[in-house]
Amino acid sequence: MDRGEGSSQAGGTIQIGIAVDIPQPWGPFLTRRRAEAGDPQAADIPAHVTLLGPTEIPVAALAAVEAHLAAVAAAHLPFTLHLRGTGTFRPVTQVVFVAVAAGISECELLAAAIGSAAELHREARFPYHPHVTVAQDVAPEALDRAYEDLADFSAMFEVNSFTLFSHSGQARWQPRRDFPLGG
Repeated sequence: MDRGEGSSQAGGTIQIGIAVDIPQPWGPFLTRRRAEAGDPQAADIPAHVTLLGPTEIPVAALAAVEAHLAAVAAAHLPFTLHLRGTGTFRPVTQVVFVAVAAGISECELLAAAIGSAAELHREARFPYHPHVTVAQDVAPEALDRAYEDLADFSAMFEVNSFTLFSHSGQARWQPRRDFPLGG
């Protein structure tokens, strides 16, 4: 994947997101399961734990944002992330997710530090809750099936970095740059 330019810059802005990518073999597996649930976003959004949801920033602020992200990454140590079982946000939103069983506080601290930059501050619709979406805005039966089928899912891996993604509005979210934890 292209980690450089090629993102949307219409009107002098760029849409970014920051996430922990889910590694092989679990990331592609969860992305495939999301597609099998009928979730149209599966084609554009690889499996991940969001640290900062889609945010539009001025292109001119990108260098400052990247410097902020590098400082945040340097100040946080690598950690173990354990994904286990499923959860749902129903009835508030039509979402089924794989739960974060360990690494919650590390994700919360990273998300708070990332969002502390003025360019990245955004009003949250809901409190931050680290998770991996596996079905969203699909038929109730598909939500139920994803919830049941992945109830025994478990994966544990080291998180050594987080990734800055950008979106053109016309293609899959593209990784721009990885930020190694601990410097």
